[in-house]
Amino acid sequence: MVAFGGRRYARGSFAATTAERPVMRFAPKARRFAIVSAVLGISLLPEPAAAHIIQGAQGGFGSGFAHPLTGPDHFLAMFAVGLWGAQMGGRQVWTLPVTFPLIMVVGGIIGMAGLPLPAVEIGIALSIMALGLAIALAWRPAEWVALALIAYFALCHGYAHGAELPLSADPADYAIGFVLATGMIHLFGIGVGLGLNKPVGGRLARGLGALIGLGGIYFLVPALLAA
Repeated sequence: MVAFGGRRYARGSFAATTAERPVMRFAPKARRFAIVSAVLGISLLPEPAAAHIIQGAQGGFGSGFAHPLTGPDHFLAMFAVGLWGAQMGGRQVWTLPVTFPLIMVVGGIIGMAGLPLPAVEIGIALSIMALGLAIALAWRPAEWVALALIAYFALCHGYAHGAELPLSADPADYAIGFVLATGMIHLFGIGVGLGLNKPVGGRLARGLGALIGLGGIYFLVPALLAA
């Protein structure tokens, strides 16, 4: 017998009793709900439709870092890249988010050089719509196909900013802040994607992709009308 707290227990019964006590855990559904709510809240921030074209002089690192977070067209596209990569799994979890910023820098250089790239705003809107539909349909193409699409979309996003970067007070710092924020949005998308892939057969992730696709149509219509 073992005495504890004024009571007597048979040997071994105390350990068994304490081992059976339930351990409190945070509900995974609550975490997922918080993440999705944050995504939808940020994506609904009131901003102009053509948020990628920078008007007038801009500051340095701070302005570049803030722009992707407050421009819904950029945010939705970057978020969708991470979400799609997580949905496909394998190498695409990191190849898609790594490819996008690299090609975006190339697009920015082309824009700063003043070289022509037609229908940039249409390409930006198409990137949101296409990525959202890819997620909604759980499309898993060959890796080179996915990377080709990502590269084209990144070129459009980068070009739109590069065309205006010479007007900023510090173009280099602005570009660094912009690319860093883009990487963070990619990581956010990956985290949400990994959290939503398994519950209810991945339908939560696909539903979120459908909402992103609708956002792309919202940006595409005025871009086509302005063309």
